[in-house]
Amino acid sequence: MLKNIPSIVSPELLKVLMEMGHGDELVIGDGNFPAASCAQRLVRADGHGGPQLLEAILTLLPLDTFVRHPVVLMQVVKTEAEEPPIWKEYAEIVKRAGEPAEFGFEERFAFYERARRAYAVVATGEKALYANVILKKGVVQ
Repeated sequence: MLKNIPSIVSPELLKVLMEMGHGDELVIGDGNFPAASCAQRLVRADGHGGPQLLEAILTLLPLDTFVRHPVVLMQVVKTEAEEPPIWKEYAEIVKRAGEPAEFGFEERFAFYERARRAYAVVATGEKALYANVILKKGVVQ
């Protein structure tokens, strides 16, 4: 065990976060996300929710301040016009982490393509719809 590392962050996830460099992207995928087919590196976090993992990861991972949207969500399909409630929760978590981030949005299939290029994908057990998020790593100052 180590001090000050959230217990939800597995050794495998910690290793991935340490390996990532400035500009690398990490996907946190919900339970419906095709993580295994998209991931270059897959980290399993089954049984854990997206908000809990996002909060824990942001205690360790700085967001990129050189891009407009260091946090990207999967855009809602037009037939489902309502904003997913989990997005407000994500916004509160990012704000509490002290990360000034304006969220970007990617169309579903563009999001999948971007996920394929990401450094790693974390597969969660999150049940909320549209709980997928991409984080772009910044620098530690």
